[in-house]
Amino acid sequence: MRNHLLAVDVGTGSARAGVFDLSGRQLARCVVPISVYHSLPKHMEQNSEEIWSAACASVKAALAESGVSPDSVLAIGFDATCSLVVRDKDGMPLSVSDTGSPGLDTILWMDHRAIQETEICNSITDPLLDRFGGRLSVEMQIPKLLWLKTHKPDLWAACGQIFDLCDYLTWRATGSSARSHSPLASKWGYTPEAPGSPPMDYYRKIGLGDVLERAGLPERSQPPGTTIGTLGPESAAELGLDIQCLVAPGLIDAYAGTVGLYAAGQRLERPLTAEAVLIAGTSSCIVRLSQEPVSGPGCWGGFRDAAVAGLWLTEAGQSASGAFLDHIVTLHPAGGTPTKARHRSILDAIAVRLEAEGPDFGLPISVLPDLHGTRSPVSDPLLTGIVAGLDLDRSELSLLKLYWRSCVALACSISHIIAHQPSRAGVPRQLLLAGGLADHPLLAQLYADATGCDVHVPVDCDAVLLGCALHAGVAAGAFEDAATAGAEMRFAMAHFAPSPARQAALARDHALLKAMMRHRDELASLARPSAAPASAVSMAG
Repeated sequence: MRNHLLAVDVGTGSARAGVFDLSGRQLARCVVPISVYHSLPKHMEQNSEEIWSAACASVKAALAESGVSPDSVLAIGFDATCSLVVRDKDGMPLSVSDTGSPGLDTILWMDHRAIQETEICNSITDPLLDRFGGRLSVEMQIPKLLWLKTHKPDLWAACGQIFDLCDYLTWRATGSSARSHSPLASKWGYTPEAPGSPPMDYYRKIGLGDVLERAGLPERSQPPGTTIGTLGPESAAELGLDIQCLVAPGLIDAYAGTVGLYAAGQRLERPLTAEAVLIAGTSSCIVRLSQEPVSGPGCWGGFRDAAVAGLWLTEAGQSASGAFLDHIVTLHPAGGTPTKARHRSILDAIAVRLEAEGPDFGLPISVLPDLHGTRSPVSDPLLTGIVAGLDLDRSELSLLKLYWRSCVALACSISHIIAHQPSRAGVPRQLLLAGGLADHPLLAQLYADATGCDVHVPVDCDAVLLGCALHAGVAAGAFEDAATAGAEMRFAMAHFAPSPARQAALARDHALLKAMMRHRDELASLARPSAAPASAVSMAG
């Protein structure tokens, strides 16, 4: 009897596979790293063959650890970052790298090479932009496609299939050219309700009238609750499964986490307007679900059926959060390699310092954490970060101070983003938190205090993998819908209530964040390449 589900989550730096039974019990979880190549400033690339190999290796390892046989797996689901995989008409990789390396066929989601193309996309008057807060992000696929056509015309002429990463994974698994509604609506501009259709008028306006042919895009997106097909013989062998295993449409990784937390996480029942999901990884995504479409500046959406069938989704967030903390650990003399274990050891040490020294620990350091631009409440890939209050200390203690003040800034920034979401979204009182280091109690409490929300964090459960598995179970017919599946696959959540005393202490940090935003604007104005201000001229004279 087929009573198990497999989920594969491909993040920025690794592929994770999880094996679940139909009650939601996680039987195994295995992680395989993936390389990221920085060929040029702002250029970040990956090898889709390496990604597929990592996915296969993680699935085989998870199956072996769980003891589950291939003929017991009903369905497999894939979720992934919104990276772009470029292939020719025969499905062979095409290098997107200026290095010419033949394997680098994938533009990472956080690649910023298409900044000029993003401005072109945003200069066009079209209703499509309203669904993206008035501006497309450089992280989305449309600007990347325009960059490929503009800067690599020979490559563009050779293209026959260009995938969002989760669709690439289902194509490798099944051979089907079907594309999921989840990425097509949220990153490619397809109409927001499944099955969506391509925005051909907008594509033509920006010079991408031939994109359906070059990318192999479908006339309609694949809705949730259906299957792409079954595993092909070759992919089944590579994954260690059999050809009876069903394959669900792919999901954006943060949306898979939203499915898991929303449908299966145990917490106090609240209306959708009083709840938000925060998936914290390399970047941070704030996801709101609603019965009606919600849109506004600094938000992407609404998109219906992009995560949970029948519900509208609106997304906001930070372009770099975990990536920012990795950056600090890598650059600081006392940092080392930014593994999850190293991050946790730093947080454990900070907790001891906070207990002894109180909320002033780390001052006078203040941080503006926008090192990779911003998504919300303003979409601007050119914005930069600031660290003030540094001295010449190179010790472990100085690392702890800088790291903690950066965590505080990230949490205050999330609060700032939530405060600027459209009023129709409602004011969240409950925040469902998962991903990255979210399970560390110090960070969970910090987000509760910074946002004023009751924070709920999964206990002994990878919510992203479970959400992906739950989605696959619904697609395969094991459950009627996400709500039914969630009732069967329920998992416990730890509760962190905001502390009035800590909230009062954080008022200073909210003010510092806003002051640094103002100062950044002032500095940028002074640093513009133009005639020197009169005061500067007189001082120079």
